[in-house]
Amino acid sequence: MASTLLKVKGLKVGYGGIQAVKGVDFEVNEGELVSLIGSNGAGKTTTMKAITGSLPFVDGDIEYLGKTIRGQGPWDLVKQGLAMVPEGRGVFTRMTIIENLQMGAYVRRDKAAIADDMEKVFTIFPRLRERKDQLAGTMSGGEQQMLAMGRGLMSRPKVLLMDEPSMGLSPIMVDKIFEVVRDVYAQGVTVLLVEQNASRALAIANRGYVMESGLITMSGPGKELLNDPKVRAAYLGE
Repeated sequence: MASTLLKVKGLKVGYGGIQAVKGVDFEVNEGELVSLIGSNGAGKTTTMKAITGSLPFVDGDIEYLGKTIRGQGPWDLVKQGLAMVPEGRGVFTRMTIIENLQMGAYVRRDKAAIADDMEKVFTIFPRLRERKDQLAGTMSGGEQQMLAMGRGLMSRPKVLLMDEPSMGLSPIMVDKIFEVVRDVYAQGVTVLLVEQNASRALAIANRGYVMESGLITMSGPGKELLNDPKVRAAYLGE
């Protein structure tokens, strides 16, 4: 049986006087692609920030590799294999593509393996190879999303969290991004995918969770949720 890499237990997160996450439980097992769906403002991004150590939580716990992450920052967690592709891409706009990818590997010291991984990223994203010396700030939104995903992979994550990777992209680029999410998962990386594009996210997920107003309201295999009448009415406009 696959081990549980990430376990969220009774998580409560608040900031600015608002309790955005009100007691959430879910888990991600080794070798899974898990999708967390919900409308804008449901608490998905807040949950992701708590998991990656960039936002403190009020109550509950988050365990990674069987140990609490409480008090650990993003730097500590990336070193342990928990990496995130943030909402809004967050690329370093005044750095080149190569420099951005190198930043993804900043916790590593294995230079030969870093070079190998850079080559793998360029194989997944040929467009990044073509423009490797270009400043990231001059790229399109879709290209920046590719770069953010490539940068996340450069840390050699055990679990890769992706927050709204398809947001604001053209339909063609959305197709490409979901293709890459599948490829990353196929290469053995465990993935937690947060998405407003519920149909695409659930279609590729082993399991899914539905989040509403800071709570998990439904969970199950991705295909089952995709075919659930309540999910279809709320998120697929049916």
